[in-house]
Amino acid sequence: MNKLDFEKPVLELEAKIAELRKIGNGVDIAGEITRMESKADRLRKQIYSRLTPQQKVLVARHADRPRFCDYVQHMIEDFTPLAGDRNFAEDHALPGGLGRFRGRSCVILGQEKGSDTASRVKHNFGMARPEGYRKAQRLMRMAEHFSLPVVTLVDTAGAYPGVGAEERGQAEAIAKSIETCLQIKTPLVSVVIGEGGSGGAIAIAAADRVFMLEHAIYSVISPEGCASILWRSGAHAEEAAAAQKLTAQDLYALGIIDRIIAEPSGGAHRDKKATIKNVATQIERALDELSRQDGGALLQKRHQKFLNMGRAA
Repeated sequence: MNKLDFEKPVLELEAKIAELRKIGNGVDIAGEITRMESKADRLRKQIYSRLTPQQKVLVARHADRPRFCDYVQHMIEDFTPLAGDRNFAEDHALPGGLGRFRGRSCVILGQEKGSDTASRVKHNFGMARPEGYRKAQRLMRMAEHFSLPVVTLVDTAGAYPGVGAEERGQAEAIAKSIETCLQIKTPLVSVVIGEGGSGGAIAIAAADRVFMLEHAIYSVISPEGCASILWRSGAHAEEAAAAQKLTAQDLYALGIIDRIIAEPSGGAHRDKKATIKNVATQIERALDELSRQDGGALLQKRHQKFLNMGRAA
């Protein structure tokens, strides 16, 4: 497991527990292991109950958090990937396709960061190019045509800022993707599962219901990027993270998201299956509610939801 500095006391205890287990199963050892496990659990809960915004950024970016492909594997049956934007190319940073979610046919798409060096390079670290967002538009329009709900999973530092992407119309592709989200007359549910960065995130997250995992983040720019603009130095990233109100708790209080999905003690990276189950349960509840509304009502409420965010109380 990748290590975070603030988790060091817990990791040290867990290392000692592992050493004791190797010694044997005597009564005294078993009792000591139980005592240390309880202490580690209490310490882990204590640490994660008071994370700073910058620490939440680190948890949201943790390399062992469940990725898009993990959610598809455990949530979706008969998944059929659909590739290409029918214009330029396939973008592996933003996979998507058809499948059955708890007995309900749906379209699912989202950013995939990859889990090792080779897959991260293949998926461009989850940073989609214009063709990725044009594929997203195509899949959402297809879902509308066949009256299928859409589920999107957000996990990106932002859209890819390379020269080629800009030459192929990155800004237009993101804008059209947001527009498509706001136009389709079918249920649309989005979950920020890790890092929700800039237009690259909202391009697939202008949804009827927007959820965030407990230690996910969602912001217009990364703390490092914000610090480099305001302070001319990335060293002020911690200050930027605190000022940006990018945590799930901040965004729920501001009315930007609809619900926070609990993570297992110690973060999603400690128990992927439990995290995915929590996310799936929340998505199912949302789709059950939204599926009872007709397309026109969905569209009107979705528009009003985002218009209300721009109005002062």
